[in-house]
Amino acid sequence: MPPPRLPCLAAFLALALVVVVCAAEPDADRAALLDFLAGLGGGRGRINWASSPRVCGNWTGVTCSGDGSRVVALRLPGLGLSGPVPRGTLGRLTALQVLSLRANSLSGEFPEELLSLASLTGLHLQLNAFSGALPPELARLRALQVLDLSFNGFNGTLPAALSNLTQLVALNLSNNSLSGRVPDLGLPALQFLNLSNNHLDGPVPTSLLRFNDTAFAGNNVTRPASASPAGTPPSGSPAAAGAPAKRRVRLSQAAILAIVVGGCVAVSAVIAVFLIAFCNRSGGGGDEEVSRVVSGKSGEKKGRESPESKAVIGKAGDGNRIVFFEGPALAFDLEDLLRASAEVLGKGAFGTAYRAVLEDATTVVVKRLKEVSAGRRDFEQQMELVGRIRHANVAELRAYYYSKDEKLLVYDFYSRGSVSNMLHGKRGEDRTPLNWETRVRIALGAARGIAHIHTENNGKFVHGNIKASNVFLNNQQYGCVSDLGLASLMNPITARSRSLGYCAPEVTDSRKASQCSDVYSFGVFILELLTGRSPVQITGGGNEVVHLVRWVQSVVREEWTAEVFDVELMRYPNIEEEMVEMLQIAMACVSRTPERRPKMSDVVRMLEDVRRTDTGTRTSTEASTPVVDVQNKAESSSAAH
Repeated sequence: MPPPRLPCLAAFLALALVVVVCAAEPDADRAALLDFLAGLGGGRGRINWASSPRVCGNWTGVTCSGDGSRVVALRLPGLGLSGPVPRGTLGRLTALQVLSLRANSLSGEFPEELLSLASLTGLHLQLNAFSGALPPELARLRALQVLDLSFNGFNGTLPAALSNLTQLVALNLSNNSLSGRVPDLGLPALQFLNLSNNHLDGPVPTSLLRFNDTAFAGNNVTRPASASPAGTPPSGSPAAAGAPAKRRVRLSQAAILAIVVGGCVAVSAVIAVFLIAFCNRSGGGGDEEVSRVVSGKSGEKKGRESPESKAVIGKAGDGNRIVFFEGPALAFDLEDLLRASAEVLGKGAFGTAYRAVLEDATTVVVKRLKEVSAGRRDFEQQMELVGRIRHANVAELRAYYYSKDEKLLVYDFYSRGSVSNMLHGKRGEDRTPLNWETRVRIALGAARGIAHIHTENNGKFVHGNIKASNVFLNNQQYGCVSDLGLASLMNPITARSRSLGYCAPEVTDSRKASQCSDVYSFGVFILELLTGRSPVQITGGGNEVVHLVRWVQSVVREEWTAEVFDVELMRYPNIEEEMVEMLQIAMACVSRTPERRPKMSDVVRMLEDVRRTDTGTRTSTEASTPVVDVQNKAESSSAAH
């Protein structure tokens, strides 16, 4: 008796239903997009919408929601689109979250219908020919995180209603014809601001004084004489220091779509397996078919890669690509970096650092390297080593890019300035000095980071560029080191000249830096924390150079130890013993003889000992041990290793 066909029919219907769900298309959004394209002039030949029946995953610049029912992002940059944005088109994309029409020839007033897109988080209309006043109704876009209208012809005043965009992270209105005073916008989440090259005047409002003068350049605005930007980014830092700017890690729309489609395929496979097994259970030919369905095609692996694996994005076969170390969550391409709203953070020994706000509001720091002497193979091998390092006190390398003309490194963005900036920034009544507790945590954290770096590559890895502008505060407020492993890739003469004061005496070529020279540089850094002085100071009208290490050694030799310490530390009671202990550690690290310097693991233990909370356990002898004696003991101890 043949098996009943009703269960088979039900299974087939279920399979058909799954396929239909997976094949859902945003028909209403499709019509809106086609109407939008039909109303524009130029550039349509470079868009495949007319020739491709499926919107999701196929249409140029279009990203759909996970279930394929709505369009959530439209990116059509640099395609030569021209004319005003057609009315009654884009406003129908009510689920749209990101709109990028940058670098086209679009004109007319600000498209009014965009003001109804309540889900919009990123709006990028820069490098077009829009004109007219900015509508106050922009304040309706409460979800907006990035607004870039730069390089257009907008005029009139800045709407005060922009202050209602409380989620705004980046605002770029530069290179327009805006006039009048800058309103006091507030905007607590704002990290990037550029109002340069307009016709604005009057004082910079209080809520925006935290931004650098470059944000207002090319206008006639004034800043109060006593006001300086708070948290000015460090010179040459690959990441502005402080806790990393936290943002919710979420999968991209493409990733969500892939998961849904993958899920549909998996369900279809399960149903197919059940169907074949059930309908063919009386025959012997089903096993082979089931095996083919379960195993899939060529046994390919599916699912998300581990955080340690790399995601590579770039044009296939061109050899130039961005290589990521944190998987798809941080995936972007070189074009994203080029179109990002960017701000120079500073210039250092190895290149220039930029803060970049991407179209999805992700903020990263991009370091553009210069004078790289290493070839591609050596560069990539070194980046592979650096990219694998994971430690709370080491700034992680998120991605890198290599080509003949450009070498880029990508780091997290941090919200505060480097330790160099904290120590040597403008000193005045409005400045908050680094307290002793913070300085000890900075030293201890940095030491832990360097000690961990020295364990990498079978215990042979060298940082090579330890200095205050490469040390930051992590989210636990401990020191965090960056720029590791770059010295061996750079022109040695340039690298060494930019690190004067930190280089160990035996290092004449930065490519020959060692773990011992790292210890010396760290000792200079501790002295910098203790004294508040730069490693090298020019005095006497430029005729005299004072090296910090030599100056401290001479002061200690004369037993004027109290003269060493930063006057800003004198306000804190009961820290003299800890300061002397820290000085003893620093003096051991800057010994002229490499073999007499302690290992970084020993330095960590000594610094942890400084942090003992029960100071009453110190004996009187221990508390009063002269600096030189302890230095000699540390050197003897290190020589025994």
